[in-house]
Amino acid sequence: MSEFSFSEQNLRDLAAQVLQEAQKQGATACDVEVSEGAGQNVSTRLDEIETIEYNRDKGVNVTVYLGQQKAHASSSDFSSAALAETVNKALSIAKYTAADEFAGQADPARLCTHFPDLDLYHPWPLAVEGAIELARECEAAARGVDARINNSDGATVSTSGSRWVYANSLGFMGTGTSTRYSISAAVIAEDESGMQRDYWYSSARAEADLDSAKRIGQRAGERTIRRLGARRLKTGEYPVLFEAPVASSLIGHWIAAVSGASLYRKSSFLVDSLGKSVFSPCVTITEDPFLKRGFASGAFDAEGVATVARTVVDAGVQQGYFLGSYSARKLGMNTTGNAGGPHNLLVAPTIDAASLLGLMGTGLLVTELLGHGTNMVTGDYSRGAAGFWVENGVIQYPVEEITIAGNLREMYQQIIAVGDDGLRSSSRHVGSILIEKMTVAGE
Repeated sequence: MSEFSFSEQNLRDLAAQVLQEAQKQGATACDVEVSEGAGQNVSTRLDEIETIEYNRDKGVNVTVYLGQQKAHASSSDFSSAALAETVNKALSIAKYTAADEFAGQADPARLCTHFPDLDLYHPWPLAVEGAIELARECEAAARGVDARINNSDGATVSTSGSRWVYANSLGFMGTGTSTRYSISAAVIAEDESGMQRDYWYSSARAEADLDSAKRIGQRAGERTIRRLGARRLKTGEYPVLFEAPVASSLIGHWIAAVSGASLYRKSSFLVDSLGKSVFSPCVTITEDPFLKRGFASGAFDAEGVATVARTVVDAGVQQGYFLGSYSARKLGMNTTGNAGGPHNLLVAPTIDAASLLGLMGTGLLVTELLGHGTNMVTGDYSRGAAGFWVENGVIQYPVEEITIAGNLREMYQQIIAVGDDGLRSSSRHVGSILIEKMTVAGE
């Protein structure tokens, strides 16, 4: 990963310059974020180099207020003239926007004052030659699993780093520097039943936390081979076990349903759910902004508000929403420090993952979801799926070309267990989720 062009102090100075310029030009308030990013992506396919990409970008995002009129402008030019012009453009737009009684900066009393080290920055001087070697090793491991793996979508090694400063005219200034790395592979297998594709990956803040390239490739190969010979299922109602990587999407729908914009627009099936039972009693979800090396860790949110570790769902009961200052004012509530989204959600496991198939007995294990058939207003849920048919706790055969359907409100209430196999390659740490029954449409 390339070194940064700007020091943290450089970015601080630029942010301060923008705030001074905004005041000089007549803004009543101003927020500014100045950032820089750099990265490298290398991919191989069938042992040949497919792509080598480098990226380096920088930007300044300015939000100005004229009373309760608000506007935004941005630039990738850090020169003094460009910064002044960016502020001027934002103010010109603000003059033509309607005043919004809920617009404004965060409550000064809620701004962050304590900045712990969350261990997010781990430089890895990986030269392009080293990245190519890792990608080749990963893909070779995947292709070497079985002779029926006869094609590949390739392997990719990505490294990236970012540095940024957020400041506002309330006197707040916070900084962040982080890295993120990933290795992935996807391969294709074929036999008399047809072709199948699958993949695997690992992602982390630090190179030391990544799975080995060889192991990632092996997992990709194993997952692909096990899908050969897939059949369709007879339509019916069955228990459904969402494998950890796809179970995360169920939590994603809940996040969207209890986030500010959906709530104040009343476009969510979980409006007015605070204090009510949303999930089954076996589900507890905590938010931990201070998780070391976490993908969504941060001492403050996108408005500078201090983040707080909390229990968002306690034994199924909704204890809090995800709100920034604007949505909180619209709802007559207080910000939860979630401008910009949640911070590391941890769904507490209830069972050893190896015991989940036995607990389910007979039903469907879902390992892939297709399409986007989710209605966030009603909670109606319908997705294409693939996975495995299970009988007496033992996988019998792979299945494909099926649709699973239900209603999220009912599905959440029918969660029987959560496995302890949650992936750490995400800001949502959730294991496999077993739901009592869903409609499965096949043949």
